[in-house]
Amino acid sequence: MKALLLMSFALAAAAAHAQDSYPSKTVRLIAAAAPGGNPDVLARMLAAKLTDAFGRAFVVENLPGAGGVVAAEQVARAPADGHTLMLGDSGALAINVALNPRLTYHPLKDFTLISALVSVPTVLVTNPSLPATSLEDFVKEAKARQLAYGSAGNGSVHHLTMAVFLSRAGAQMLHVPYKGGSALVAAVLTGEVQSGWSGIPNVAGHIRAGKLRVLCISTARRSASLPDVPTAAELGYPGFDIATTIGLQAPAGLPREIVARLQAAVAKALREREVAARMANLGMEPMENGTEHYARFVREDLERYAAAVKAAGVKHD
Repeated sequence: MKALLLMSFALAAAAAHAQDSYPSKTVRLIAAAAPGGNPDVLARMLAAKLTDAFGRAFVVENLPGAGGVVAAEQVARAPADGHTLMLGDSGALAINVALNPRLTYHPLKDFTLISALVSVPTVLVTNPSLPATSLEDFVKEAKARQLAYGSAGNGSVHHLTMAVFLSRAGAQMLHVPYKGGSALVAAVLTGEVQSGWSGIPNVAGHIRAGKLRVLCISTARRSASLPDVPTAAELGYPGFDIATTIGLQAPAGLPREIVARLQAAVAKALREREVAARMANLGMEPMENGTEHYARFVREDLERYAAAVKAAGVKHD
């Protein structure tokens, strides 16, 4: 009996030491997006701040593909020791759950939801060669001939946003999924596809340079980063309001003490003036911090996107 008690105390002491010494090695911060996508941009901002806060390197790895599923599957299988984290969005944690019955994970069972970070809109952009200077003209073009749109992958927010929009507009277009938001934007720039919904960081420079035409934003409110871009609701689509939630996740079973330390460090980083200013410039709106709030957001996202997928008749290509 005494030996069992001593063993229990030893194991508890070892666990406490491991948590106190966290991180004990380089932390992989996996961005479920290609370089330049919203999760990637935010991951790189956070990685620098977390490296300073913990005194160990937080290194960003990009794992794009399948609307965030590629990254999510890898993170779900990783050890729950805090050395593999993910910045994933609603594509991996809600949309694909509704869209793909063959997913190997569930966001509420297979991940530790550390903190919600930001809510991010998308904008509808077109190649300037398309003779549509307004959303109304765009719909007319889509109804008159076969157009193609790109997305960051099946089940990405880009895919769902266009599917819901086309359902509302009574139009059809060919869906071409790419491996990440940067590849999507490159395809619109070259004219490989005529249009797509994209996160603001990937397209803001191209819009200002006249290389892309922007027609509207996906959320109910305009973005401070592109204040002249109208909402879809303003242009005849009342109630149209789609944004993606980006958060910080880890494999299920991450010790509470490590969760608390990461939450505190992330909250501090997001409050820093330079970080807050850059997020605002990119159209990112900070969200409530903490596991409880984030779990609520994910549950709401699951319900919202399941309804959207059903209403729009979206299929997994």
